[in-house]
Amino acid sequence: MKVIVLGAGVIGVTTAYYLARRGADVLVIDRQRGPGLETSFANAGELSYGMTSPWAAPGIPLKAIKWLFMKYRPLFIWPVLDPKMWSWGVKMLANCNSASYARNKGRMVRISNYSRDALIDLLAEEDIAFDGRAQGTLQLFRTEKQVKGSKADQAVLDAYDSPYEVLDRDGCVEIEPGLAHVAGKFVGGLRLTADRTGDCRMFTGALAERAEALGVQFRYNEVIKSIELSGGRIGGVVTDKGRDTADAYVMALGAYAPILLRTVGIKVPIYPVKGYSITMPVTDDASAPQSTLMDETHKVALTRLGDRIRVAGQAELIGYNTKTGRTAFDTVKHVVTDLFPKGGDVSRAQGWTGLRPMTPDGTPVLGPTRYPNLFVNCGHGTLGWTMACGSGRAVADAVTGATPEIGFEGLTVARYGQ
Repeated sequence: MKVIVLGAGVIGVTTAYYLARRGADVLVIDRQRGPGLETSFANAGELSYGMTSPWAAPGIPLKAIKWLFMKYRPLFIWPVLDPKMWSWGVKMLANCNSASYARNKGRMVRISNYSRDALIDLLAEEDIAFDGRAQGTLQLFRTEKQVKGSKADQAVLDAYDSPYEVLDRDGCVEIEPGLAHVAGKFVGGLRLTADRTGDCRMFTGALAERAEALGVQFRYNEVIKSIELSGGRIGGVVTDKGRDTADAYVMALGAYAPILLRTVGIKVPIYPVKGYSITMPVTDDASAPQSTLMDETHKVALTRLGDRIRVAGQAELIGYNTKTGRTAFDTVKHVVTDLFPKGGDVSRAQGWTGLRPMTPDGTPVLGPTRYPNLFVNCGHGTLGWTMACGSGRAVADAVTGATPEIGFEGLTVARYGQ
C-alpha cells in the first residue's frame, strides 16, 4: 500500500520508518529543508518516561498564578484576542482535578512505557548516533515543600512500576558532581532511573536516512495546503507543488495538525505552547551536568548532549509566534548559570524557540479517524521525543492492518466527538 505521511519531525519520521518496515510504499512531505527542523530541532533532549504526566493537574491553577509573578518564571500568558487559546485554557483548567489527572496520566504512561521498549528494540537493530545516554533524570528540589509534594508523584510511579530513587543533597551531588559548587541551593531530588537522554534532531536525521534506505521518499521544501475529501475518504493532499494521492494518510504535523484537519471537518484542541532553549559548549566536564536535571522551581531542564549542554523550558501562550524578544532566554540562562556556573560557556549559547503541540488534557491524539484512510499521530506536547517510537510503531500497525501492541482507547479524535 502507498502511504503519505504529513510532517518530517521525529513523529513523522518514526511513523514512516515503521511503515516501511511493514512493507508500505511511503512518501513524507515537509515544508522544511530536511527532517527534524521544527519542534524536534532543539528540544530538551529528555526521554522522560518516568516524568510522563499531564500539565493539567490538581493545584496547577494556583501555581500558575504564582509563576506569573516570578522574575524567572516558567509561564507567560499574553493577553491576545485568540478564542482558540482561551478555549484551550478553559478545557485545560477543567482537567485540573484528581480524577482527570489519573485518567490522563494512565493514557500517557501507556504510550511512554511502550515507546521506551520500542526505542530499545530499534537501537538493537539500527546503529544510530544521537549523543544518547542512559543515566536517568534528576528532579531537583530547592525547598522542603517540593520534597513533600513529590510524595504524590512517588505513589504514581509505584503504581506504574516506574523505578526511582529519593535522594538527599549528598545523593544529588553523587549523581551530578557538578552540583557540588552550589549544594546550598537545593535540598534533595527524585531520580528517575529508567529515563534516557539524547539529541532528538540527530536521531530524527539518522532515522530518516535508515528510512530512505528502506525505500521511503522524502520531499522537502513543500508546503501542504489542504487535504481533499472524496466519497467519505481522503482523496488526496494538495501542496504548493501539486497534488498527491495514496491509499492512506498520516497526519504528523505537530502544532499545525489542527489547521489541516479542519479542512476535512475534524476539530482537535491542539494549541501551540511556545518553548525556549539554549545550547552551549561544555567548558569543564566535571562542572557540567552528566545527564538531565529538571529544576522543579523554574520548570527548566538541563541536559548533557555530548560536548554540549541543552537548557530548555518555559511555556508561553501567544499563538503561532516564533519570534524571540530581548529577554526571551533570561529564564533558561538564569537556571544554568545558577546551578552549573562553571560547566558551560553561556556567551556562546545558541538560542532557539519552538511550538509544542499541546492538548488540554496532555494526552496525544493517535490512531484512526472517521475517515477509514486517515490516521493521526500528533498532540504530544513536550513529550514528542519521549513517545515517538511507541506512537510511530502503533500507528504504523494500525495503518497497515496489524493489531497495535497498545490500545488506542481514550487516545483517538473520538474523545473530542470527532
